[in-house]
Amino acid sequence: MKTVVITGGTRGIGRACVELFAKNGCNVVFGFEKSDGLAEEICKKYNNVISVKGDISTIEGNRALFDCALNNFGTVDAVVLNAGISHFGMLCDEGEDEYNRIFDVNFKSVFLGCKEASKIMVNQKNGAIVTVSSMWGQVGASCESLYSASKSAVIGFTKSIAKELAPSGIRVNCVCPGVIDTEMNAVLSPETLNELAEETPLGRLGTPEEVAKTIYFLASEDASFITGQVLGVNGGMII
Repeated sequence: MKTVVITGGTRGIGRACVELFAKNGCNVVFGFEKSDGLAEEICKKYNNVISVKGDISTIEGNRALFDCALNNFGTVDAVVLNAGISHFGMLCDEGEDEYNRIFDVNFKSVFLGCKEASKIMVNQKNGAIVTVSSMWGQVGASCESLYSASKSAVIGFTKSIAKELAPSGIRVNCVCPGVIDTEMNAVLSPETLNELAEETPLGRLGTPEEVAKTIYFLASEDASFITGQVLGVNGGMII
């Protein structure tokens, strides 16, 4: 791997990915929308990391990311589509605004990112894409119908384009994290987090670094014969 594009790179799993790829000598271009201070902090740590501010649920936001990679490093070898938001709510209370926001960030951004990546990778006959879904995209979660549906869409889309892009030498895989100790889950009470840890067969929450290592493997040449797969990083909660 030489150049990697990562969405949602300032926090949690995304930040762990940026740091892991950078430490292993990759050029990294990561996207973010709001956390200017965190983006600047990350870029100061590494000379091979560039941040791009923008909305990756838009065509313009995605093109800016990929154009930055091409202009600075000449190519894109791997893409990690990690950006996402959580949402809790009863079905009877959900409206179009909630629906549009969740699907724009959690699924449309993946669709647009894969589309931009494919334009580059099909020509070079090589590349790896890793999408980030959730264990709730695999089995669904009560009071998280929109979130679960958006993450399920990521899984189906990943499998489909893995078949479509494989003849061009492009691998596409999906990672489904379980309950990970990130800011996204910080909205849950300590009691709820403890209960979720107890429900997890390994008896604890996962870390962003553990998910990042899985993503790094799938993007690397060590996974050169793996495509179209959905890999859970959930401590055994979903088997």
